[in-house]
Parts: sequence; structure tokens; C-alpha cells
Amino acid sequence: MPTVSFWWKPGCATNTRQIGLLREAGCEVVVRDLLTEPWTTSALSAFFGSRPVREWFNPAAPAVKEGTVVPAEFSAETALSRLVAEPLLIRRPLIELAGERCCGFDAVWLVQRGVRLPDGAVPQGCSHAASAAGVAQCKPPRNPAVYCAPPSGASFP
Repeated sequence: MPTVSFWWKPGCATNTRQIGLLREAGCEVVVRDLLTEPWTTSALSAFFGSRPVREWFNPAAPAVKEGTVVPAEFSAETALSRLVAEPLLIRRPLIELAGERCCGFDAVWLVQRGVRLPDGAVPQGCSHAASAAGVAQCKPPRNPAVYCAPPSGASFP
């Protein structure tokens, strides 16, 4: 049974479904909080590989959707500094499997590493309704249980 470290935003319904898919695939999932992890630029950069900088950012983050953060305008160095300072901007989930890391729930990446995901749609993106301005209402809750239940059997550090 492969062990997958999975950094999520607590209460995120899409991340919860992704964790469920990994468990259905027979993975042991170690769930970690993306927002409270003590990130460093070197630790975080390991998840991005050769992805363009704009793909390091969560397109559903309020600041990105509002246009106050424009990922395409960042150099790698400034992007990493901003993401460490504001983890809500990080594309999620971050996944570590057998010493390899990736950013986003990349089904092809997982299958290439031996994870056999169940058939069906792979949940991506924010599952919360957008406001009239088209901005998803995704603010970290004070109590994640109010937002949505954590995945059953979750292990937290």
C-alpha cells in the first residue's frame, strides 16, 4: 500500500473527494494542512518541477480571481516568496509519493507511479459557488467541520 502525503486546505470539499479517491485506490493518505505547514522556498519549490510559474498558483484563490495577484507576472524567486507568505495562493493539493512531489491532483502523474485510481471523474478546482463577481467563496474557516467534514480516517500531524 503506497503512502501519500497530501497537503490540503482544511475543509476543501474537492480535496476531501481527492483524498477519498486515493484511499479507494489503496493508498495510505497522510493529510497535512497546507495553510499551517512551515514552508520554505526550497521545500515548496520541490513540488513544482518544471511547471511554469503561473501554474504554481491556485486559480481559485480569491486574490487570483480578483486580479490582485497575477501569476504570469511573477519570477520564480518572487513567486516562491509570495507563496510561502500566503499559502492560500498555492495550487493544491501538494502530493508526495515515494520521494517524488507534484502540485495539483494530477491523475496521470499518480497512475505513472502505480496508483490505480477508481474509474470516474477526477475532482478538480474549487467546488464552492462563485459570488456575483465570479469569485469563489473560499476563505479558510475557523472551524473546518463547519465547512465540510474532514475525510474519515484522516491522519493529521
